[in-house]
Amino acid sequence: MPPRSRPGKKLLKAFLPVVAVLLLALGLVAGWIVYRVTRPQRAAYLVTPETFTQLSPRGLKATAETWANSDGTLARGWLLRGSEGAPAVLLLHRYGADRSHLFNLAVKLNETTNYTVLLPDLRGHGEDPPVQWTSLGGREAEDAGAALDFMRALKTSQGRPLAGSALGIYGLELGAYAGLRAAARNPQVRALALDSVPASPDAMLAAAMKETLGLDNGLLRALARTGARLYFLGRYDNTASCAEAATLSDRQVLLLSGADAGPLRDSTIALARCFPQQTQPEVKVDLPLSGINQRAATGEQSETYDRRIIDFFDRSLRTSQ
Repeated sequence: MPPRSRPGKKLLKAFLPVVAVLLLALGLVAGWIVYRVTRPQRAAYLVTPETFTQLSPRGLKATAETWANSDGTLARGWLLRGSEGAPAVLLLHRYGADRSHLFNLAVKLNETTNYTVLLPDLRGHGEDPPVQWTSLGGREAEDAGAALDFMRALKTSQGRPLAGSALGIYGLELGAYAGLRAAARNPQVRALALDSVPASPDAMLAAAMKETLGLDNGLLRALARTGARLYFLGRYDNTASCAEAATLSDRQVLLLSGADAGPLRDSTIALARCFPQQTQPEVKVDLPLSGINQRAATGEQSETYDRRIIDFFDRSLRTSQ
């Protein structure tokens, strides 16, 4: 007489296909989220140096430049040359934007201070980007470091260094995270203006999911985090902003945000407590609109925002020369 099957074994066999299908479905959802978020939607540039000349002739002086990132990929940006020996400032845009969103600020900064200003497209951003995906902060931090090296290597027509010894970084959201980490690795970065800084790439992933897909769900965020680690084959860098800020001694730091930035305002406030005693950041987190929503700002609000950034770099970098 054949042995009688155990009920538990039959039940397990019955449920295994269901579990497999469920796991496959969750994997597909996670993969879809990560793929969409790491390839932000692109649009035509808001403005180019050629079209900007209708507002200021300084815009036509911007040149299109390319350089190599540390991983061998191509980077690109617009460069506004300043006076020989003057400081240089790197401007880093937010997730889903591109260099053109900061071009007006760049021109005003260059006109007012005669600093050299570089505006790169972060990887995965801008028209037909040379790198099609974003890492949500980790690789962008390395790319920001390569952009700083590019500025330091610029020469005048006489072959002398164009930029002085002091460098500055303005960063917004994703750009703020990348800029913070790049500054931690480059002591020549003396001044940092950071708007709405994510606590980590995981926080950036959650913000990007909400913006790109309209998803703000705990389970889906957890799935996306797991998917990101698998997608980047274990090279997903989730270093906390606070850990980087703690290494920045004796720097000038301006932290900005507003209620419109949501959780990023809270993470920016928390970041202010992470800097060492020698670096006491100036904190302005009650802006009517953060840099995230500057396109919706009135002319007066936009001018006030830009003037705050320009004045900060003017006073912070001139004294660091």
